[in-house]
Amino acid sequence: MRRSLAAVVVAIAGGFALTIGPAIAQSFPDKPVRFVVPFPAGGGNEITARALGEGMTKDLGQQVIIEIKPGAGTIIGTEFALKSPPDGYTILMSSFAHIVNPTLQKKLPYDHKNVAHVAMIGRYSNVVVVNPDRPFKTMAELIAHARANPGQLNYGSFGNGSSPHFFPEMLKYMAKLDITHIPYKGASPAIIDLLGGRLDMVFSTSASAQSHIRSGKLRHLAVTSGTRSTFFPDVPTIAEQGVPGYDAVAFYGVLAPGGTPPAIVARLSQSIQLAAKSELFQRRSKEDGIELDLGGPEKLADFMKGEEVRWRKVIEASGIKAD
Repeated sequence: MRRSLAAVVVAIAGGFALTIGPAIAQSFPDKPVRFVVPFPAGGGNEITARALGEGMTKDLGQQVIIEIKPGAGTIIGTEFALKSPPDGYTILMSSFAHIVNPTLQKKLPYDHKNVAHVAMIGRYSNVVVVNPDRPFKTMAELIAHARANPGQLNYGSFGNGSSPHFFPEMLKYMAKLDITHIPYKGASPAIIDLLGGRLDMVFSTSASAQSHIRSGKLRHLAVTSGTRSTFFPDVPTIAEQGVPGYDAVAFYGVLAPGGTPPAIVARLSQSIQLAAKSELFQRRSKEDGIELDLGGPEKLADFMKGEEVRWRKVIEASGIKAD
């Protein structure tokens, strides 16, 4: 009798487990979803999140609210998001900083391995931009100038751990250059100082530099990817201009707190990818230089794992520090 009763309990529990996932997915969401951007306002992360949020709001039937929580090289916003309840109502815009911070920072206030990968959105190369008043008109000329004047050039980044921080550090390491890093709190102040002539260069996202390139207020010298960008086909790569093997790309993805139910992760992933296929997002992604590379949790997890290994080697070999 006891064995029979136990078998019945196990069967009921098994049936409940099989039905609970779809039930959760069907009822989710029943309130607004917070989409945390761990960078200051005005940059590509916010622009991308807002474009996705618009499409997700239509699909989910609930408002997707963008929350800007910058600071400490994405650590403040990331901690807030990943320590939120794992119920699907808080998601995080993931980017290059989440790949390098586990190596760059001695200790993080959150477990970077305890996350739910939700969706891969796309990849993009950065573009090296300078003030037109500077004497160099090509990346090769800039590198030659840096070698002839060690310690005299500087570059501005969007904060420690951002791609505009690490991409020039990779250049310094590979080309053996002495260039000073000046970190800013986001894209806008760095670009403002570049326009004002207080910086020599920025390895900028396309979203932050595109309008200034078009107006002639900034000059673009190179793209950071190993092959030419489809958005800047006439702009040579850094590898083409004297640094063979140089290849650096960033990405956009979405994470959620570890322990978020798989059914909810699947629903969010579906909504994000649907939003990314919309005409609005496609148009904005082209304007911002994002090469769409859509995929679900497994694709994002595999990409982040591979990039973390690759950049750990660069950080350790070059001795890059969080300034």
